[in-house]
Parts: sequence; C-alpha cells; structure tokens
Amino acid sequence: MRRFFAALLLSLLAFSGLAATDSLAASNRAAIDSGFREFLEKSVWPAARAKGVPRGVFEAAFSGVKPNLDLPDLALPGEAAPVPETNFQAEFQSPAAYFAESKLAPVVTRGRQMMAQYSGVLDRIERETGVPGAIIVAIWGRESGFGAAKIPYNAFEVLGTKAYLSRRKDFFFDELVAALQIVADGHLKVGEMRSSWAGALGQPQFMPTKFLKYATDFDGDGRRDIWSSAPDTLASIGRYLADAGWERGRDWGFEANVPSRISCAEEGPDRRREISRFVAQGVTRVSGRDFPPNELSKPGNILMPAGRYGPAFIATPNFYVIKAYNNSDLYALFVGHAADRMRGGRAFEGGWVANKGLTRGDVARLQTALQKQGYDVGGADGLAGFKTRRSIGAWQEKNGRAATCWPSADLKNLMR
Repeated sequence: MRRFFAALLLSLLAFSGLAATDSLAASNRAAIDSGFREFLEKSVWPAARAKGVPRGVFEAAFSGVKPNLDLPDLALPGEAAPVPETNFQAEFQSPAAYFAESKLAPVVTRGRQMMAQYSGVLDRIERETGVPGAIIVAIWGRESGFGAAKIPYNAFEVLGTKAYLSRRKDFFFDELVAALQIVADGHLKVGEMRSSWAGALGQPQFMPTKFLKYATDFDGDGRRDIWSSAPDTLASIGRYLADAGWERGRDWGFEANVPSRISCAEEGPDRRREISRFVAQGVTRVSGRDFPPNELSKPGNILMPAGRYGPAFIATPNFYVIKAYNNSDLYALFVGHAADRMRGGRAFEGGWVANKGLTRGDVARLQTALQKQGYDVGGADGLAGFKTRRSIGAWQEKNGRAATCWPSADLKNLMR
C-alpha cells in the first residue's frame, strides 16, 4: 500500500509539472501572438500604407494569421539566434545527394519536352535577353517542377512570421510589404497568395520584391502571371538573369581536370584570370575537347563545390549570374549541368563522394575557429561556400595535411 501511495504521489507531481509546463508554453504563445499583432499594426501597416496598400487588403491578409513557429531559422523573443544545426535547404546539404541521377534525369527529360513545346517563346526570349532557353527551362524545372509542384503555405503567414521572428527580419519585412503590394495591385487575391516555406511565389519561385521588379507579361493578356502562364514564367526568369548580368554568347562553365599541383585553395570568383592561363597550367576539359576559342581570352575561375570530393570546373561569370537566382554553388551547377544535358551534353565525368560532412552548426563552429586564426571564411553561417572551402584548404596545407577544401569530422577535432 505504501508503494501505491508513493507511486500515486509521483504521478501527481509529474502531472502538475506537465500542467505547469503546458501553462508556461500557452503563456509564451499568447505573448508571441500578442506581440505579432502589435508588430503588424505598429510596423507593417505604416510601411504598407506608405506603398499604397488599402486597409482592407491589410486586414484580409492577416485575418486569423498567427506566427508559424514550425518554420526554420526562427529566434523567439528573448532568445539568441544561433546558427541552426540542420540544413533545411537541399542546396546546402550533401553534394552527392543533390546531384543524384534520380533527381537530375527527370529534370533533363521533361526539360527537353518543354524546350520543344515552347521553342518559339524561348527563341524570342533569348533574342531579347541573351539568356539561353535551356538555362531558363532548367531553372523552371528546378524551382517548381515546370509548374507542377504544390506550393503549400499561406504567404502572409510565412512572411509575417519571418519578418517578426527570423534571423533576417529586415529582409523579410520588405518581402512582406511587397506581398501586400502584389494583392493591392490586383495580381492575386489574398487567398491565392501561396508560397514556399521561405515565402517564394509562383512557378519561378520569386520573392515578392523580385516579382514586382521582374515579372513580365509575355503572352500579352495584360497580366504578369507567374502562377499559370508558362510564357510569363519563362520571360520573367530570363529578365531576372539578364538584369543580373548574363553575358551573351558565353557558357556558364566547363567540367575540368584540375591537376593536384593547382591548389583547391585557389578557388573563387575573386581569383579569376584568363582561361588560357589555366590551360597553360595543365587544366583540361574532361570531355577531351578544347576550350572554345572565344572563351580562352576571357575570365574564368576554379570551382570545386565539394572540394576534392567531387568534380572540378572552370566557371565563367555566367555561373554566378545563375547563382544570383539562388545563392548556392550547387544550385547554379545543377541548373548549368541540366541545361547542358537538355542540349545533348553528358553526365558528370567526375563522381561525387558520399561525404556526410558536418551539421550546419558544426561548420559554423569550424568557421569561427578559422576566423580566430585569421582566415576569411565569408562569415560563420554554417554554409561551406568558396571562402570557407579554400580557407580549409589553406589551413590544411599550412599544417602539412593534404588539402581537401571540405569540412570533415577529423578537421573539426583537429581544430578544437
């Protein structure tokens, strides 16, 4: 009997603890919701009103909307905003997984069909912008599966939450106001404003400010319709890339054999030189063909998006125009490579080593350690961009290790 009462007491204490926790969670949630409504009224509404957004649009957009605390990269009030341990975007995860043939092949196959179906539209866009149709179609395929992908989120819930709670509040604040402008201008109704978890809209997955700047009426119906019009979608992507600086008549890059005597720490667009100089150092194309004559006197740079654990490339400035669309080396490479294959090119010659690497938090701590030793890693954001990769390579060479230019568990342990 004594054991029974002891167990009963423990269960009551546990229940009261859970009740207290639930009560605290409810209290915090209520405070967040209240703060969100105040933020909308005191910050968002004045900015929206200044852009000509009617009060009715504002009220309809946020009717019943509360912060979605399940979204990634949030920092609750009173909490620090640490770098998340997990990479939520595929573009910043494993290169081997990102370039799996099961992901590439469907984009290439369907992309060829889309290029044939919209050949006239794409030819006209290329004449006007200089951007090849295959590049545009590859972006369309990667962003929304050529318009087939479901876009599940309420854009105002996503953008409102991120403007209030994300690590990049100012960025999302501007995007939120732009989303209100889109409705105020009559492009969509409030209920039609669906987005990705990051707030991107339509088939080209434009952020709202990009819609206002680049969305194009190409089918002549009087609407800039990136939700259901393929011509408008394709032309909008082309306009975006042209404005970002696409160089007419140049390729995006070439898969290359980069000899081991050329350090992977030499990677980066800020270390461009004439492609002929790389050729003089022994860099060749994996295809066995020469670099095009018109490219030899023009600038390029080494690109090793997985360090020595994957293929190497000579990238042209157009690679970084694609990257302006989505700030990821893997994304830009996927688009360029898929476009090549749509036009009859071959798969990568070099393989991607299935190197799991580290968590995003691990990479951020590694970046911080490198910064303390004077290396420029481009910021401790947990993403292994070219500055981080080449800093790793430079550290490895300085410390008598083979340069891989890629974060790894053993490197993390060495730098503790």
